[in-house]
Amino acid sequence: MKKLFFRFCFRLTGWKMKGQRPDLKQYVVIVAPHTSNWDFFVGVAARSISGLKSHFLAKKSLFDLPVVGWFMRAVGGFPVDRSRNTNMVDQVVELFQQHEDFIITITPEGTRSYVPEWKTGFYRIAHKAGVPIVMVGFDFEHKVVEYREPFYPTGDMEADMEFIKSYYRSIKGKHPEKGVI
Repeated sequence: MKKLFFRFCFRLTGWKMKGQRPDLKQYVVIVAPHTSNWDFFVGVAARSISGLKSHFLAKKSLFDLPVVGWFMRAVGGFPVDRSRNTNMVDQVVELFQQHEDFIITITPEGTRSYVPEWKTGFYRIAHKAGVPIVMVGFDFEHKVVEYREPFYPTGDMEADMEFIKSYYRSIKGKHPEKGVI
């Protein structure tokens, strides 16, 4: 029922899906550019339409709010306390080791604001867990959510990050001035 509802919403607003989610049991999804709160709603709709059952990380303060916190957990959220160093990479790698079917969605910027450099946790998680990275772009200019083929990190973070960012440079977020460098 949710899938039909979100398909209707996409059609009504002119959004389309391009590519397919991979038929793999474990991977890290990265979504960029993350420039607006609208990204969350587009993401929830796209996730439902494609049948993706993924988890995501979000700031802990959202989970502290009674109704919002319940909703965030219900749709797969894990709270992240950004005020202290908690070795999140190892915690997420452990989740991959504990669950045969585990997919997590991460925004590399870690915020909706412009940042000169992406956080590298998503890359380190995928490399350490031995799982691929699936790039998903939310292109507000063309109203397209695009899935790319899985990419397996080589261990050369600098080269791999340049490859990943090169894909996202052509995608326009809701607020393009805050987008990928």
